[in-house]
Amino acid sequence: MKLLLLSDPNSSHTIKWAKSLAKNSIDIIIFGLGNFTVKNYEGIENIQVQTLNHNITRNEGAFSKLYYLKAVPTLKKLIQEFNPDIVHAHYASSYGLLGALSGFTPFIISVWGGDIFSFPEKSFLHKGMLKYNLKKADKILSTSHVMAKETKRYTNKEIEVTPFGIDIEQFKPRDTKEELFASDDIVIGTVKTLEPIYGIEYLIRAFKILSDKYKELPLRLLIVGGGSLEIPLKQLARDLKIDNKTIFVGKVPFENVAKYHNMLSVSVSVSNTESFGVAVIEASSCGKPVVVSNVGGLPEVVEDKVSGLVVPPRDPKETAKAIEKLVLDLELRTTLGKNGRDRVLELYNWENNINQMISIYKEVLK
Repeated sequence: MKLLLLSDPNSSHTIKWAKSLAKNSIDIIIFGLGNFTVKNYEGIENIQVQTLNHNITRNEGAFSKLYYLKAVPTLKKLIQEFNPDIVHAHYASSYGLLGALSGFTPFIISVWGGDIFSFPEKSFLHKGMLKYNLKKADKILSTSHVMAKETKRYTNKEIEVTPFGIDIEQFKPRDTKEELFASDDIVIGTVKTLEPIYGIEYLIRAFKILSDKYKELPLRLLIVGGGSLEIPLKQLARDLKIDNKTIFVGKVPFENVAKYHNMLSVSVSVSNTESFGVAVIEASSCGKPVVVSNVGGLPEVVEDKVSGLVVPPRDPKETAKAIEKLVLDLELRTTLGKNGRDRVLELYNWENNINQMISIYKEVLK
């Protein structure tokens, strides 16, 4: 099978899909805009990457998408030369437009989140563009049910849910806490990009509440990830006088992510918005109880009071109460963590997700 992926070649999601599909004897070309990091695909003979040297951010206006028109002749030439069996666009508003304008069939679109939740709300032009792209697709895929429901606002077509799971062997319970902490430390934290939408501020403020209330407990805060808010969040920790209990690790290589999840006693993801929640699944797969906000796909991946606790968004007090329950009850932490791991094994095993995607490809080729 020959697959043409229209996607950002630097995205960790693109890299993960492409590498896993390539292992299943699928020949892949990734077509994207802008430069890409060659080392991400080194040594994989059946993956090629072709890009146009033009960067477009997802936050630009509708007319910026007209730049994609410049890529259409190049894309059509590539299709003629490569002769793919399937064209699959990841991100409905941008690469989806490229795929729609290529005229190729079968054409699949995977929606990612911002392309469905925020892009069509910008103007009637944005909404019209999204509807056009979805209309041209032979198959539409979504990583979560909540995102599929939102997509249905713009199309009458069936949306198939294809979870973005994880490697359950990479993300499994291991004892790594003592690489950074004492054995009796109670480590609360998160592994997220430090951007406004992920609500790290509310985690820090919740930790402050607990730190003041339980001065006798060895509470520690671990924040793993880089981003535009790294400096302001460090300052917030200093202002709240919890910097002596807080460790900011910064951005870490993907191969080290599981190590940091396993250092946590309680994992917290209280995002303002979240289309799916891969980091939460990673933490659950490592056997960690999770506290998540009641937004987007998070209540879908976490069963409240079974594999974690669900709290209102932007609410440090309620977040602190949920963390407090887990801090004070080791048995509850253990039970929710085990249930979370079991849930991941059942629903979010990456190997099963890849097999599902390959089945979809075979189905559209019938």
